[in-house]
Amino acid sequence: MKKTLIIPDIPEQDQTATVKVLLALAEQFAQQIQLQTEEIARLKDEINILKGEKKRPVFKPSKLDEQTDNQNQAKDSDQDNSKPAKKKRPKKSKTAQLKIHQDKVIKPDVLIPEGSRFKGYRNFVVQELHIEVRNIRYRFERWDTPDKKTLTGALPSSLNNQHFGPHLISYILYQYHHCQTTQPLLLEQLREWGIDISAGQINQLLIANKTEFHAEKDAILTNGLSASSYVTVDDSGARHQGKNGYVTQIGNDFFAWFKSTSKKSRINFLELLRAGEQDYCLSAPALSYMKEQKLPQASLLQVQQHKGQTFSCQTQWLAWLKEHSITKTRHQRIATEGALLGSILQHGLCHDLAIVSDDAGQFNVLIHGLCWVHSERLIHKLLPLNEAHREDIVQVRAQIWAYYADLKDYKDSPDEDKKISLNTRFDTIFTQKTRYETLNQLLKRIYKNKAELLLVLNRPDIPLHTNGSETDIRDFVKKRKVSGGTRSDEGRKCRDTFISLKKTCRKLGVSFWQYLIDRHDIGEQSIPPLQDIVAE
Repeated sequence: MKKTLIIPDIPEQDQTATVKVLLALAEQFAQQIQLQTEEIARLKDEINILKGEKKRPVFKPSKLDEQTDNQNQAKDSDQDNSKPAKKKRPKKSKTAQLKIHQDKVIKPDVLIPEGSRFKGYRNFVVQELHIEVRNIRYRFERWDTPDKKTLTGALPSSLNNQHFGPHLISYILYQYHHCQTTQPLLLEQLREWGIDISAGQINQLLIANKTEFHAEKDAILTNGLSASSYVTVDDSGARHQGKNGYVTQIGNDFFAWFKSTSKKSRINFLELLRAGEQDYCLSAPALSYMKEQKLPQASLLQVQQHKGQTFSCQTQWLAWLKEHSITKTRHQRIATEGALLGSILQHGLCHDLAIVSDDAGQFNVLIHGLCWVHSERLIHKLLPLNEAHREDIVQVRAQIWAYYADLKDYKDSPDEDKKISLNTRFDTIFTQKTRYETLNQLLKRIYKNKAELLLVLNRPDIPLHTNGSETDIRDFVKKRKVSGGTRSDEGRKCRDTFISLKKTCRKLGVSFWQYLIDRHDIGEQSIPPLQDIVAE
């Protein structure tokens, strides 16, 4: 029978300094035992699955954001109860907006008696999809002129000198990047429909001649950073050529942008924020950053003597560091981060840009805000060791939920009095002492992030969470599970590009299917460049 470790409740007057230390250690050890128990149970689950048995129920994630939404809706509904009920509008036909391609008149299957009057039609709309292979043979006329020249017709530019039409190429891209269909399944499907195509040809259609798409994706980031007041960021694992790598997401309500790299670091993130620029700049913000990060005085003096200098590429920058004896790894890292930040601001990409993250260290640059859902999740994951601990966790989480709901109200209608009140309440919640020492330490840790968690008080335009980034990157995770990793550099580049374009289309209300058709049909081009829509 499973035994639960219960720490007795010791009265406050009996808690000497030694007793408090011992209680804290006991809580830590008990929590470690609980975590190890969870790990053992998880491994048992894997064994059970291999045996064909069921695993334990999944631990549900935090519902902080949804809970506070429900609370606000409940308040609104209570206020609305005093108002007279609105009249229900008549239901609209679900098929009223459909384009009708064909009308079929159906007469009664019995003889119509004489003297009957025609009363019109009763409509019944059936939606159907018609898929057929359409092979076109282009026959070029050839003419020999009197001056011994040969004249011949030219292939339409939309075909790009390929044996597959724009609709077929768009379909392959749509199925692979949007529907997560693997290449072998695509090959099987197309061959069943009568398309004469090979696995190698499908792979080429997915990755070859995509320069314009890559350019449009890169322009989305440039315009998005220039036109936005904030972005949310996240990263996830991404295998490439059999090795573990990472993908970074940058976006907001109007765009999403992905980039896969072999590592994740602050240098890597700053390189992405440069939006394709390659230079390094020793500007005033760069020097301020190096000073804040405690670059040694000797190295800082070397940098200050070259204030305002710009280096066109990484090779020049690394050579300059070596020339000025900045060779230690940590010192080079700080100097490089500062020079990259100087380059970003020099190009005017991120002035006053707020970056909201889940507290991953590499994202802590510029004006940095933190996700409330991730912070509350730390408390949600605590393992109470007795009833007193359980009660304190419930009480603290309830306080955070109520506080979070009020932050949402503040975002909708900022007010100086509300700002002062919220500031004070934050201190009250996160400096309180509970009967659970581990919870106290966690509250103290969250309190240290006060400036980043309450950035919204000065910037009501920013979100309180990174749910948008997590939703965006979830598609990338699905892709990874379905297709594994990428094998070629061009394949990895195309994966990043088309997921970025698809997500951006969705946020802008543009059909990804229509977008692909539009870009492959050169004569059409009715959808403006996505970066222009983002900038608007």
